[in-house]
Amino acid sequence: MTMPNYLPAAALLFLSMGAVRAEEDVFARQRAAMVAEIEEYMQYTAARLGRKALSHPVAGALRNVPRHQFVGEDQRPYAYQNRPLPIGHGQTISQPYIVAVMTELLDSKPGDKVLEIGTGSAYQAAVLATVGADVYSIEIIEPLADSARERIKKLGYQNIHTRTGDGYYGWPEAAPFDAILVTAAASHIPPPLIKQLKAGGRMLIPVGDRFNVQQLVLVEKDRDQKIKTRQLLPVAFVPLTGTHP
Repeated sequence: MTMPNYLPAAALLFLSMGAVRAEEDVFARQRAAMVAEIEEYMQYTAARLGRKALSHPVAGALRNVPRHQFVGEDQRPYAYQNRPLPIGHGQTISQPYIVAVMTELLDSKPGDKVLEIGTGSAYQAAVLATVGADVYSIEIIEPLADSARERIKKLGYQNIHTRTGDGYYGWPEAAPFDAILVTAAASHIPPPLIKQLKAGGRMLIPVGDRFNVQQLVLVEKDRDQKIKTRQLLPVAFVPLTGTHP
C-alpha cells in the first residue's frame, strides 16, 4: 500500500508549527526576564517615583505584548533587552523600563481615554491598550504612522486609534483625555495638551532638548483646573518635531 502523497507536506507544516511555538516560548521567557529586570530597576528609583514595583496589570501587559513584533527583523534578537532600539527614520522604540514606568505612572484604568504623542512602532500604545486604555496615538512621520497602523491591525488591537500629524496640537476632536503620554522631548509643556487634559487627569512628558539633560515631568490637573508639575527622572528621548513654537 502506498502512503498518501500529502503526508510530507503535512509533516513539514507540523514541524513548522512546532518551530513557531518553540520560538514563541523563547520570547515568552525573555519577556518574563525583562519584567524581572524592570522590577529590579524600580527598587533603585522607588524614592523618585513613589513606586517599588509594577502593578499586576502593567506587569501582565509587558509579559504579553510581543515587543519583537514592533522592531525590524535585524533588531529582534535584542527585542527584550532593557534598552531602546532603532526603528528607522532617526526614531527609537523606548527602553522597556521607561515604557513600564510611564504606563504605571499614568494610573490609567480600563476604559480611560489616553492620548499618546509619538506612536513610533506602536509598542507603547499596545502596552497601554493591553492595560485597558482606549488609546489615541499621533505620529508625525508618515512612513512610521503607516507601518504602525498596519502592525496594529495585524496584531488585532481594537482599542488603538491612530492619525498622522503634529502631536504638539493634540487631538482636539477626541478630547478631553483622562491621561496624556508624550514620547518625545519638548522644550516646554504644550498648552494645547494641557487644555485637552481632563480635570483630575495626568500627563507624562520629557522636557528638555537633545543636547542637555531632559527630565520626565508629571503634570497633574486638579478638579479646579489648576496645574501642578513634578520632575521625576532624567531621561533621553528624541525631540518632538513639527512646526509648532
